[in-house]
Amino acid sequence: QVQLVESGGGLVQAGGSLRLSCAASGRTFSSYAMGWFRQAPGKEREFVAVISGSGSYTYYAASVKGRFTISRDNAENSVFLQIISLKPEDTAVYYCAAGSKVASSKSMYDYWGQGTQVTVSS
Repeated sequence: QVQLVESGGGLVQAGGSLRLSCAASGRTFSSYAMGWFRQAPGKEREFVAVISGSGSYTYYAASVKGRFTISRDNAENSVFLQIISLKPEDTAVYYCAAGSKVASSKSMYDYWGQGTQVTVSS
């Protein structure tokens, strides 16, 4: 069982930056691939980025590549999402998720956090 708690969201102006954090419980954190997803109002939850258990492999959605950076600290049981050059269309609830394999499909993830709201004003 893995429990995930996101933090770091907030209200930011377009062009600004944020660093989202996700703290995980459990002693097997490094065995999980960790993903970030987001869900805007009225839209489906969509994939943003994923990082392998060791941190050696990352993959991003085309819409965020170059502006979003995923990283993890296995000693601290945490995964991060650094976002720069924020746009109003980045407004969403951001979720972290843990799964056994690197994947972009939300069905491949077993554990989810409660989400953190990111709002970007124009």
